[in-house]
Amino acid sequence: MNNAAKAISTHRFEEQPLPEWRRAVLKVGSSLLAADGTGLDPDHVLGLARFVAASHAQGREVIIVSSGAVAAGRTIVSKQPRFGAAMAERQALAALGQVEMIGLWQRLIERPVAQVLLTHDDLRNRRRYLKARMTLVELLRVGALPIVNENDTVSVDELRMGDNDNLAAIVAALADADLLLIATDIDGLYTANPRVNPEAEPILQLPTITKASMDMAGGAGSASGTGGMQTKLEAAIKAAKAGIETILFNGTNAQTVGLLAEGKLHGSRLGSNRKRMTARKYWLRHVPLAPGAILIDDGAARALRGSGASLLPLGIVGALGEFARGDMIEIICNIEGGDRMVGRGLTQYSAVDIRRIARRHTRDIESILGYHYGESVVHRDDMVTG
Repeated sequence: MNNAAKAISTHRFEEQPLPEWRRAVLKVGSSLLAADGTGLDPDHVLGLARFVAASHAQGREVIIVSSGAVAAGRTIVSKQPRFGAAMAERQALAALGQVEMIGLWQRLIERPVAQVLLTHDDLRNRRRYLKARMTLVELLRVGALPIVNENDTVSVDELRMGDNDNLAAIVAALADADLLLIATDIDGLYTANPRVNPEAEPILQLPTITKASMDMAGGAGSASGTGGMQTKLEAAIKAAKAGIETILFNGTNAQTVGLLAEGKLHGSRLGSNRKRMTARKYWLRHVPLAPGAILIDDGAARALRGSGASLLPLGIVGALGEFARGDMIEIICNIEGGDRMVGRGLTQYSAVDIRRIARRHTRDIESILGYHYGESVVHRDDMVTG
């Protein structure tokens, strides 16, 4: 065994206990379901399915966020689009492959499997977000296993919602999970890329993820996947803000996967040093943004940050881009020649309306627009700052 191989050996990660949990989100990437990027291979999935079954037997609940639909679709059609093909071609593969992916999980899991497909719009719209949450909770209540993926066939921004690592973190907060488990093809987090640096040391626990941690992760994803270690740390940051700990482990190692059911980990714990955030505040902080922003002055920025005030028209300088009433937008202040984000929130008025009422008193809104949605452009209950 060469030095690089030793660097990624499982035995270098000392055994540590898993945190206590009742409900977990398990993210399974394409590197486990389809290592070469074409077709689904059940070898690694079988061990994860056994872990899920053991967790159910212990009275625990699991939601799976599963990749692999595009890879599965490649084996169904004779004319193969190239990697990085046009969006429509890849979306067609995803539509074909979803059936295969769900079928694989159903063959390996005894209880009913339910497919849940989400899009950016489902997470941006508060009503649909809550409906998705209610659906997941009800599926768990009736004893089903939810399998979540992005609704690739109708995504318009890009095929992925960023990646399934970040989707898993959002789902963990959405479902009020206690733990986010990310199964990957590497043993955990290292001080450097162990595939190229034999001196890389394992990191068993990382309570706080910093910029230095992100720089250290580096690297791209596998040939079949869309994310690398950086996206896993991004997901862990999102989960941590909701008070959820993230576990990284090697899903290709049968012994590592088997020990999880016993509450033992050979991998990395990316802990949360924050209290649980309310579901609404988490949603406000992480719901996808509309393509626009509200520009405010220094006085408004101080009021929002200092006293938690609502955003009123008088403190608004203008609006960037186009957005509608009810969209999630950034709130930006120009400080010392540079734009800085003050917060984000749900706007009560469209970009067109805001340009008309900017710098005006709240009592003038109705006379200017001919209608009135309230004195606040962004109410403090619909806003997060920082």
